[in-house]
Amino acid sequence: MLSTPPPSLVLDDEAQDLLFREARTANAFTDEPVSDEQVRAIYDLVKWAPTAMNAQPLRLLVVRSDDARARLLGHMAPGNVAKTADAPLVVVLAYDTTFHEHLPRVFPHAPQARGWFEGSETADASRLKTAEENAWLQAGTFIVGVRAAGLAAGPMGGFDRAGVDADFFPDGRWRSFLVVNVGYPAAEAWRERLPRLDFEEAVVEV
Repeated sequence: MLSTPPPSLVLDDEAQDLLFREARTANAFTDEPVSDEQVRAIYDLVKWAPTAMNAQPLRLLVVRSDDARARLLGHMAPGNVAKTADAPLVVVLAYDTTFHEHLPRVFPHAPQARGWFEGSETADASRLKTAEENAWLQAGTFIVGVRAAGLAAGPMGGFDRAGVDADFFPDGRWRSFLVVNVGYPAAEAWRERLPRLDFEEAVVEV
């Protein structure tokens, strides 16, 4: 028989600090590289994020080459250029507008599901909405996955999405929505911790 966990959190304090309490958005990194193995390990956590109909629309563009980095910098907001240039790894998060093509495999108990997202303007609108909303859900798990790998994440929305899409996703299937710098935090990575709302301000019981 399964034992009932105590009312406190199951993770120990060290793990809670790593993933939540001590984790912050990083603005500076060391020059230590992020390996392909670490990226794979992060994705192996991220893929378990919940999504509607197991749709999994999140796609990751891992920017490693100097040419790709230079192109990406041309689309970043001025305040995000320097830290994106210096980060050891940059990942562009996008959603796949054709995620529904995979539904017969990832949602096999509803073989008709693919058809719900094609064939009409209403279905197309629903497909795009489902893709973006669920990719954002996965993005939160991506950041936690980066932290679980012992790394820091610097997510940024300040960039030209249309420019990135035209440059990196010209076929129109993927659409960018977040850029995340990834690496080991430098000594000056953190700004002062900003306040959070208390439980009583954010939670209502009915």
